Amino acid sequence: MDLSNLQPAKGATHSRKRVGRGEGSGHGGTSTRGHNGAQSRSGYSRKIGFEGGQMPLQRRVPKFGFTNPNRVEYKGINLDTLQLLVESKKMKSTIIFQDLVDNGLVGKKELVKILGRGELSVKLDITAHAFSKSAVAAIEAKGGSATIS
Repeated sequence: MDLSNLQPAKGATHSRKRVGRGEGSGHGGTSTRGHNGAQSRSGYSRKIGFEGGQMPLQRRVPKFGFTNPNRVEYKGINLDTLQLLVESKKMKSTIIFQDLVDNGLVGKKELVKILGRGELSVKLDITAHAFSKSAVAAIEAKGGSATIS
C-alpha cells in the first residue's frame, strides 16, 4: 500500500443524489418534490410561524401586559454568597463593585443589590448600588457598613 492507492473504506462515502437529471436517473419529473404547491417551487421558504394558512399562534393569542421602559433591574447577591467568598479568601473585609465583577458574580454593566439571606460571621464594609433592609441590619449588626454608590 502506498499514497497512490489510498481510498476510503467501502461504504464510508455516499454519492450525492442528483435530482432533476432526467427520467433515467429515477429522480426526474417532479424531482422528489411531489406535485403542485408552494413547496414544489424553486425559491420557496416557509415563513417562521407559518401554520399552513391556519391563523398562527402569535396572532391567535391576545396581547397581554405591559413592560415599563424605566424599570431598574438589579442583580441580587445574598450575604451567604459574600460570606463564602470571604472564607475562601477571594475577598477582603472591604467589598466594592469591582471585587464582585472580578469574582464573576456580576457583569461590569449590571447594577448590584445586596440581599439579606444567610449569616455573616465577619465585619464587612460593602459598597453596592442598593441594599435590602435585612441586609443592612445584618451588616451593621456585625459592625460593618453598607454604602450606596
